[in-house]
Amino acid sequence: MSANQRNIAIIAHVDHGKTTLVDQLFRQSGTFRDNQRVEERAMDSNDLEKERGITILAKPTSIDWGDYHINIVDTPGHADFGAEVERILSMVDGVILLVDSAEGAMPQTKFVTGKALGLGLKPIVVVNKIDRPDGRPQEVLDEVFDLFVSLDANDEQLEFPVLYASGRNGYASEDQEAREGTLTPMFEKIVSHVPAPGLDETGPFSFLATLLDRDNFMGRVLTGRVQSGTINMNDPIHALDNTGKVVEVGRATKLLAFRGLDRVPVESAKAGDIIALAGLEKATVSNTICDPSVKEPIHSQPIDPPTLAMRFSVNDSPLAGREGDKVTSRLIRDRLEREAESNVAIRITESADKDSFEVAGRGELQLGVVIETMRREGFELGISRPRVLFKEENGQKTEPYETVVIDVDDEFSGTVVEKMQRRKAELTEMRPSGIGKTRITFSAPSRGLIGYHGEFLSDTRGTGIMNRLFEKYDVHKGAIEGRQNGVLISNCTGEAVGYALNSLEDRGILFVKPQEKIYEGMIIGENAKPDDLEVNPMKSKQLTNFRSTGKDDAVRLTPPKVMTLEQAIAYIDDDEMVEVTPQSIRLRKAILDPNERKKAKRKGGN
Repeated sequence: MSANQRNIAIIAHVDHGKTTLVDQLFRQSGTFRDNQRVEERAMDSNDLEKERGITILAKPTSIDWGDYHINIVDTPGHADFGAEVERILSMVDGVILLVDSAEGAMPQTKFVTGKALGLGLKPIVVVNKIDRPDGRPQEVLDEVFDLFVSLDANDEQLEFPVLYASGRNGYASEDQEAREGTLTPMFEKIVSHVPAPGLDETGPFSFLATLLDRDNFMGRVLTGRVQSGTINMNDPIHALDNTGKVVEVGRATKLLAFRGLDRVPVESAKAGDIIALAGLEKATVSNTICDPSVKEPIHSQPIDPPTLAMRFSVNDSPLAGREGDKVTSRLIRDRLEREAESNVAIRITESADKDSFEVAGRGELQLGVVIETMRREGFELGISRPRVLFKEENGQKTEPYETVVIDVDDEFSGTVVEKMQRRKAELTEMRPSGIGKTRITFSAPSRGLIGYHGEFLSDTRGTGIMNRLFEKYDVHKGAIEGRQNGVLISNCTGEAVGYALNSLEDRGILFVKPQEKIYEGMIIGENAKPDDLEVNPMKSKQLTNFRSTGKDDAVRLTPPKVMTLEQAIAYIDDDEMVEVTPQSIRLRKAILDPNERKKAKRKGGN
């Protein structure tokens, strides 16, 4: 069987069409019946993935084409979820690199391709969205070749086959002018170019756990590829860590293979098969699960360190416990520990007071997804401003830097360069990238990028595209200026009144609407000036015996600025927090009492 088996990962930058392509591979291989109703982007299975249109979790699947059984892994394209990608690549023997025919090679393309080439995998390059009117396939191919050379690809990897495709319309061809057909050329390339696993089926069983999830019935489920031997249901197994120490001993109580979108129970699996295995309670990602006779662990890929941390604390606002049902530190701790169990790129440390937890991860998006998932499960949390994790190297303080690639219309390039330089970014490249567009590349400290994305979208009228990628740890750049404006802080608790908000509109931009619940210390708007200002959003009009002419009766308010979770986290300052509940996202000062706040400020200033 393994001679007719192929294991392949599809890698690409965010939004270049991986999951849509997998949909068409399913359809054309007969995985779905003709009359079967299947949602678009079938592999994006959880709600957040569907809403955002991005892949967050790496997921294996398989299709049968002719006599061949092809295991496919759909990977996330965003570097924040890079820990998934690094491990997944150890399960496959080849990769399909998908590149947008107009956007070309992007930072995350570089990230995942570098990992794949480093493992010696042979790529097939697919120029996707070939039917785009602004496509430039030849230039994009040159960019991909240059990228491979810069990533030290070997000669065999540089002689990659190329296909031109439209994942949405379901065709691929070696001719870049083709605008119809099927994906048969892609299936043929996978079969001819990607080697069979070629692993030892006769030796003792061994398996490297690369993905982990929990099932209410089966408990812990580990997914990976069988590296050697055969396993049958109820065989004795043990788990080894990287040093060869036994973590746990148990039995394989359940074996599951991937068939289309389903996990199907199987009786046995052999070398080269990608399977999910249940029966162990402590074993985790990067452990080797093997026959008790095996004492040597399989080498696993080290995971890049976290670069950003946020504090998750118990919600202590006056409105706590009204919208969520999971509010205690014990529940928050258990949930975060469960998250860290399956998401190995996250690190959790508990504070001394036991009421807050520091959660370190790869970036704002990754931690934002964790918070969003928790609020949908009924949690209430207080979230602090993200802070970068510094290191000490040779007695010098270092901080994480990111490569930032920005595509903007020519007219906005000056503003973007000026704003980025204020944030201590260095311009490394600037070149035209199509009709009226410029591509600008910076090397910037991660600290300076916190909170910039919203400002960037305003500056470029929503047309700019910004992509970031962890680059290195380097010398600390000193102080970086933060938010330019102060905030409007409520000095009372109750419900906002339209009359009061009307008079506050002159002071700045409001975040609340009439009848919205507010409390003392809550941020209700942005001040037009740099200082914070305490205001009364509950002031009512004094009633008199005099009749008004009616012209000042109607209060017309500008709609408030409503922030998403990511925007709120990026907006807050060091002395502020985001209150997150299943129904609301509120901004507040960390210290609600104004007198205590002044004391803390004086203490900090001394």
